[in-house]
This record gives sequence, C-alpha cells and structure tokens, in this order.
Amino acid sequence: MIIILGIKCCGFTGHRKLPKDKIEYVRCSLRSELLLAVMDGYTNFLVGFADGADLEFAEIIIKAKAVIPNITIEAVLPFEERLDDSDIKFQELIKKCDKVTIISEKNNKKNYLLRNQAIVMQSGRLIAVFNGSKRTGTAQTIRIAGENKLEIKLIDIKNRGKIL
Repeated sequence: MIIILGIKCCGFTGHRKLPKDKIEYVRCSLRSELLLAVMDGYTNFLVGFADGADLEFAEIIIKAKAVIPNITIEAVLPFEERLDDSDIKFQELIKKCDKVTIISEKNNKKNYLLRNQAIVMQSGRLIAVFNGSKRTGTAQTIRIAGENKLEIKLIDIKNRGKIL
C-alpha cells in the first residue's frame, strides 16, 4: 500500500451484473463498508467504473461526499475510449470524480488486468462485491489483493443478501 501525504486508499471491485433481488443488500453493504473505511482512515476510493457494482459504489461515494467532504473518488479506467460510454449514469458520475486515471489509450483485454493491478497496488483495503464465480475480473482482483496481503471486505451476493 502506498500512503502519500497521509492519504489512505481503498480499492473496489465488483460484478457487472447484480441480481435484482440483491441490489438493496449490496447498496446497504456498500454504504456500511464506506463508513467503516472512513472510520479506519481511508479517504481516497479507487473504482474501476465498470457497469453494475462499480457504478453503484461510485454513486454512494459521491453522495457521501456531501456529508464527508474529505473523501475523494478516483476512476481507474482500463482504456481511454471508456470515457465515451453513452450511459447517462456513467457520464454523470465520471464528471464528479476527483481524479480519472486511464491505463491505456487503446482497448485491449490486458488493460483490465492492468487496471485491477493498479487499484490493488495503491490500496490498503479492497471492498469486493462477489458472487463466487472464479473466472471473472472480480475474482482476479480479489486474488491479486490476497497475494498482496490487502485487507479484503467481501460482500457475498451468492450466499447472502436475499430480501424476503
């Protein structure tokens, strides 16, 4: 983990597709993990800005900035063309980021791994929304975080989160 001028970074990873019956569970869990991270001194949050869980967390961070003004959000994008996404939610959120980091100019599958590595290498903690699938970018990021001995806060959407 890199701490620059007392800034502690917390990374995020999560799946693109969230089951509809678990979205509220995920949102509540993300709000709780954000508050716990802030209480533990984390002030910069790195998010890959993929659809699904990433955008949910980005939205929660941006809303929280209204009452916790010392937190920042950094979008870590795998390639420059990602900025051209026509999704309205993506465009609204990316404009409110404190920093946007772009891994590469060109779209290349390897850039997703490089993005995941960049998030982990700058972070002391990783918050992950995980469905148990082992062959995903989320699983890959969790493995990289484990190899680098990061604290991992797992939001399990496979075995938990059903609202009855």
